[in-house]
Amino acid sequence: MNDKFNNILQRLVALPKENEWVEFKHNYHSEDEIGERISALANAAALFNKPFAYLVYGVDDDTHQIVGTSFRPSTKTVGKNELENWLVQNLLPHIDFRIYEFQHEGKNVAMFEIPAAEHSPVTYKKVSYIRVGSITRLLRDFPDKERKIWNNNRQFETGIALENCTAADIVRLLDTQAFFDMLNLPYPTTQEAVIERLIIDALVQKTLNGYNITNLGGILFAKNLHNFPSLERKIPRVVQYRGKNKLDTIIDEEFPQGYACGFAALVKYVNDILPRNEVIGEAFRNEQRAYPALAIRELSANALIHQDFYMTGTSVMIEIYSDRVEITNPGTPLIDTERFIDEYRSLNEKLASLLRRMNICEEKGSGIDKVIFQCELYQLPAPLFTCSDIHTKVILYAPKQLRNMDKADKIRAVYQHACLKWVSNDFMTNQSLRSRFNIEQQNHSIASRLIRDALEEKVIKEADSDNKSRKFAKYLPFWA
Repeated sequence: MNDKFNNILQRLVALPKENEWVEFKHNYHSEDEIGERISALANAAALFNKPFAYLVYGVDDDTHQIVGTSFRPSTKTVGKNELENWLVQNLLPHIDFRIYEFQHEGKNVAMFEIPAAEHSPVTYKKVSYIRVGSITRLLRDFPDKERKIWNNNRQFETGIALENCTAADIVRLLDTQAFFDMLNLPYPTTQEAVIERLIIDALVQKTLNGYNITNLGGILFAKNLHNFPSLERKIPRVVQYRGKNKLDTIIDEEFPQGYACGFAALVKYVNDILPRNEVIGEAFRNEQRAYPALAIRELSANALIHQDFYMTGTSVMIEIYSDRVEITNPGTPLIDTERFIDEYRSLNEKLASLLRRMNICEEKGSGIDKVIFQCELYQLPAPLFTCSDIHTKVILYAPKQLRNMDKADKIRAVYQHACLKWVSNDFMTNQSLRSRFNIEQQNHSIASRLIRDALEEKVIKEADSDNKSRKFAKYLPFWA
């Protein structure tokens, strides 16, 4: 174990000078000094995208000579409290810093390994600090740095899923072959070249003591997410029920592969167990999917991509009932559910970007319109998008005749049809709505009534309010 710490120490003292994420001290001065340094170093590590910062006792800060220290953190107390426990209680969040005491050529060294701040800046006694060069300053005096820390730390992808890995560990735990195949890249001839490419795409980080697998690398390419304790609760599940409620479960299956390398298997499994309808043609009987495969694919990808990974104890769920499919992901969307078809914002843009390059998800904002188009093509009720304080849900309904839909179903379908037309650079009309619901031309008054109900609910509006002819009227979604 001493070899590990000595290797880290040698790399730190080889730096040309102290920096924002490394500080050297000879001996102990005060507990407040340590607390302030931990806050400053944790925040600076986040700002500079370093997984850890280091506070090292026993090194001269000018010459970087290893001189040894009389400071023994394990025996130091503050009042009646052990120093480490006292520091933890005064740091918010209570970060998991580690203290290592070891010897280098007979000289005592104490090293604090400090994880980068996550979710919010680290405070000491309710005050945030930051390193500016080799100087510790108040974070509030640098609002641009504070803003960047808040923004950077919302990115789940840059967090660490597994640390202190060897190159062999990475190849054993991650499906590196799938990574290169899905990007249409030739597989390198050396293990070093494989790792280097993973580093470029932020799946792996090089550290002073080997490699870290990032959350992005683990969640997308884990051979088995159970090997990553911080990620295994994010394994998607597929549950099928016998009826319209949860009383009788037929299937409860989890998919522990990474989202990228396991996506095809997940979607195929769902589509294979979904019900099919028998269609009788002129000469043959054929089976047709009750739900469009493309819609299942797009909504499954969206649920995986847009979830809030910081919400614990919950994962993406695909639940299949006799009359509907519900796809649920943790977290609430950054945009209103009514604007899913024309707007796009994601908490996990690095993850989304990589999956777009692998053709797993569509370009920004072009997936939901395909879902709605498929639902119209299959003559299904309009999908329902809902959100609560803890999750976002999309419901696909089984085929239903227009006469069996309730008023809310009909108005939602009219609104989504108007949205689909608008993003296609077109307008909804009585004729287009008749086509959407398969209404005969002689029954155009049915479409007119649907439009009137949607206008009264203010989910659509007239494209030309001065037009007095209902026959040639055009309509837009309310936000257009």
